[in-house]
Amino acid sequence: MYHDTLVEVQREVDAFLIPTGVKVTLKTGTQVSVTQALGNSYTLYVNGNLVRVAGKDGDALGLVVLEQPDINEMEGPVEDKVTAQLKTCFDPEIPVNIVDLGLIYASDVLPMGKETFHVNITMTLTAPGCGMGPVLVSEVEEKVKQINGVVEVKVNLVFDPPWDRNRMSDEAKLQMGLL
Repeated sequence: MYHDTLVEVQREVDAFLIPTGVKVTLKTGTQVSVTQALGNSYTLYVNGNLVRVAGKDGDALGLVVLEQPDINEMEGPVEDKVTAQLKTCFDPEIPVNIVDLGLIYASDVLPMGKETFHVNITMTLTAPGCGMGPVLVSEVEEKVKQINGVVEVKVNLVFDPPWDRNRMSDEAKLQMGLL
């Protein structure tokens, strides 16, 4: 993790404002503070705002390009691969993956054919008004679609029951200083 590392933007790069999810462009020469590098994205503090930059654009920050291993090299059933992919998705404001944070309520893998699957995911957000919801939903869909045989992914974003800290894994609570 890069807690509060100051860097200069090396080239223009797209980012998403946190928590609204509005797309912005960071200009070359802008000074930013890197607050976290988890999953495959960077969270930055810039001009009084938090933004999220895709890990593939790490070079624009003069940092390492964050890449995920190929999920299809992992042994095991599709269900295990779905869980592994979901654990690479992080809330941009909280350094905990969305599974351990308790945002995933259900993940169902349904066979469609001999080697093809439809995946239904029911998830929530830490707060109903979080503008990053569409960004997280899109990331979940994109990552689960990378699994060989997954031809359809449907993410249902729900707010009932509401999320609370009791949904977090013990590991997440420990990491957040809640245990």
